[in-house]
Amino acid sequence: MKHWKFAVSSADEAPATAPILLQGSVEENLQKAAELGYDAIEVHTREDVELDYDAIRAAYQRTGARVSMVITGRLNTEGMCSLVADEPYIVSATMDGMRQYIDMAQKLEAGIVIGWVKGNVPKGGKREKYLDRLAKNLRVLAAYGAERNVKLNLEVINRYEVNIFTTARETMDFLEKYQLDNCYVHLDTFHMGIDECDPVEAIRLCRGKLGYFHLADNSRRYPGSGQFDFSCILNALEEIGYDGYLSVECLPWPTGEEAAQRALMFLKDLSM
Repeated sequence: MKHWKFAVSSADEAPATAPILLQGSVEENLQKAAELGYDAIEVHTREDVELDYDAIRAAYQRTGARVSMVITGRLNTEGMCSLVADEPYIVSATMDGMRQYIDMAQKLEAGIVIGWVKGNVPKGGKREKYLDRLAKNLRVLAAYGAERNVKLNLEVINRYEVNIFTTARETMDFLEKYQLDNCYVHLDTFHMGIDECDPVEAIRLCRGKLGYFHLADNSRRYPGSGQFDFSCILNALEEIGYDGYLSVECLPWPTGEEAAQRALMFLKDLSM
């Protein structure tokens, strides 16, 4: 079985309803992750946060852990920004914020995840118009990221939360239609459990374009606590040659660190 690289979700702070397992500064969370046996953390944060990059680089050296991804969702959930907004000033603010995220990711030697911030097609809106707008803006950001060696990963989220990119097929069709370089697919087992008829086939469909992968069980608690067949999922990832991080992003139950510990123990047992 392949030797996987495991990451865990982290933030400076988060409510108990958010799928965040480690809380504290980036350097503190790197230390916690390393002690738990993880290879990396993903960082949920705002675009304008002031990070201590010297301390983070020192933590890289001290712990051996890294930042796998910068997650951009708070630019939408807190900043009310969207890449498909009808208001030009909102799109302008979103693009500025996303460039800040890319600059941050460059310093952290990581990629970025684009989920909620891509926005939604408004009720009654012509879908093609908004997808054209999204592609236009992503093309600009993808080029900006490529210049800085930062990959963009488009998150597939379930239909109850968004109406753009709810399945692997939809996301891959979008990438093929618009021929977007430096853009990849990000799958999440929790969301796949809602909108994919066959998670294994969804993974196979993304062969060569899968950039990041989230792990949570069907209840969004830690992997191994519910009904999903993670053995089949890991086998499918190995089959397509996926070599990125497997990141545990689940609810902090019973606690964040305990969920992280149980998840990693389960996943490593499967990998033996």
